[in-house]
Amino acid sequence: MSHAQGSPRAAHRGAAETPTYERYASYEPQTSYEPQVPYEPQAPYEPQIPYEPYGTYCPEPREPESYGPPPPFGSPAYGSGDPYSAYESYEPYLPRQSASPDACADPAPLVDLVGPDGPDAPGALYDPEPPTAPHETPGAFGPPLPPEDPAPRPDNPGRRKRSADRPDRLRRLVPQALVVAFLAGGTSSFIASDKTVKLSVDGTPRTLHTFADDVEELLADEHMTVGEHDIVAPGPHHDLAAGDEVVVRYGRRLALTLDGEHRQVWTTARTVDGALRQLGVRAEGAYLSASRSAAISRQGLDLDVRTERTVTFMADGRERTIRTNAATVHEAIEQAGITLRGQDTTSVDPDSFPREGQTISVMRITGSQEVRDLPIDFRTERRKDPTLQKGTEVVAQRGEKGVERVTYALRTVNGVRQKPKRIRSEIVRQPRTEIVKVGTKAVPATVQGADGLNWAGLAQCEAGGRPNAVDPSGTYGGLYQFDVRTWQGLGGRGRPQDAPASEQTYRAKKLYVSRGASPWPHCGRKLHG
Repeated sequence: MSHAQGSPRAAHRGAAETPTYERYASYEPQTSYEPQVPYEPQAPYEPQIPYEPYGTYCPEPREPESYGPPPPFGSPAYGSGDPYSAYESYEPYLPRQSASPDACADPAPLVDLVGPDGPDAPGALYDPEPPTAPHETPGAFGPPLPPEDPAPRPDNPGRRKRSADRPDRLRRLVPQALVVAFLAGGTSSFIASDKTVKLSVDGTPRTLHTFADDVEELLADEHMTVGEHDIVAPGPHHDLAAGDEVVVRYGRRLALTLDGEHRQVWTTARTVDGALRQLGVRAEGAYLSASRSAAISRQGLDLDVRTERTVTFMADGRERTIRTNAATVHEAIEQAGITLRGQDTTSVDPDSFPREGQTISVMRITGSQEVRDLPIDFRTERRKDPTLQKGTEVVAQRGEKGVERVTYALRTVNGVRQKPKRIRSEIVRQPRTEIVKVGTKAVPATVQGADGLNWAGLAQCEAGGRPNAVDPSGTYGGLYQFDVRTWQGLGGRGRPQDAPASEQTYRAKKLYVSRGASPWPHCGRKLHG
């Protein structure tokens, strides 16, 4: 209620001087409450004609029953759920003058307030003099309470006496007015904090009301926990406003075997097809261990993917190129229409994974076996014999070779014979060891009948005095140019040029005793000269 409407003086002045206000149309409550659209309270009413208060303001008391507590939220008094439908149109609070106790007393009869010239004459309204007695300090919610039992003013004997119960009514009205103001302000704050947002979790959207200030608080209110592999857009610290949309995508573990290579990845896709697109895997013509429309649960999924590859086979002189998603080379060969028979194989392991652009040769193999008897060399055992002179060796047991029977596998690859492969062997006859007796008896320095001759002159003439000399043909060697047969006949071992010079001289003396100087037809005369 505005000041002009509630003042008795304004009512008495008549319609000619009363300001006219154009009010908003009455509030039409909503037929149903839609939580998706937040309620925006009506803007404060501003009168078209500025109000100029006349004199002091004194509120007209009402009976306490008219200020009862507001009906509960959602009751029929509110219409269809609108918390503002039970109140009158909003009228702004205008500044008021502090009224004195006497100014708020009951006015005198109207006849005393009208001047002698009638109600329309200037100065017709009675303007009482300001009070001279002290009064109470004005309150926070209206004019101050009047003092108890004020004395009637002598200059206005016609003013009627104030009612005795008026202060008690005002004291009861103030708490009720506080309750109404608190409820109205609390409801406005409640509506302002409430926001309508859209929350989409793994592609499932829903609209909800929330008092959360940011995304993190919204998720906490919804008891949602996100991890390092989950996606939240906008970020957790993004401030929320009415109409915002928050998207949550949970991460899912995918144990992926892609073209034979095992790895573990994380994806926010909910289906196999979405995960393949998210990972950039070419799925056209690929083999999938699960359907492309299969769902990926929060617990994850094991997925085997074999993409389509181009493989070339060389077989029987022909070249064949195919597109395949086979798991092994052997499976790809069957898809190419090539048959492997017997020992046929491929240039790579048939159980290996075929790679993109790989060229594989098919090898036609025929095989047989061959058995061969191979000799086994005997070993020689040398035994010392003190009865034989040094340099003398005698074979006590002749050695014999053994026999080993070996089986070989023979293969022909694409018509070309391969190196035989030894597959097994057995000993048919063991070799027999050869035993040689080696003399350890000292060689005598002299030979009867040959001592005193010029052996140094003969050696100088035959070999230039060199014990290891060999003639150009390689037949004769040593100081005295023995051939091997003559040397070994005299008891020598090996070759004469390998024996010591003393042994060579001893063997030469033995030869002279038996044959004279004839073995040295040109240099034999040196023995006596």
